[in-house]
Amino acid sequence: MSANVRIPTPLRKLTLEQELVPVASGTVQSVIQELQDRFPGIRERLVDDAGQVRRFVNVYVNEEDIRFLQNGDTVIKDGDEISIIPAIAGG
Repeated sequence: MSANVRIPTPLRKLTLEQELVPVASGTVQSVIQELQDRFPGIRERLVDDAGQVRRFVNVYVNEEDIRFLQNGDTVIKDGDEISIIPAIAGG
């Protein structure tokens, strides 16, 4: 069973330029841990010291914002697509 994580361009240097990374099903937290195990340094860019997704990072599961689901406890099922979208500041 697996899902795919869509990696944004600024983080692809950590994933060896992979745009889609297959991961095991589980929860958003377990997916982030799997990414960290495979690509050291990526976790600190996604979550804070408390393990919460950073304010300027949006995570979607099948186009649903995890903040409106169960945040890090959101269940990832086989075939799901997780999108990591860093917020863009400016004006």
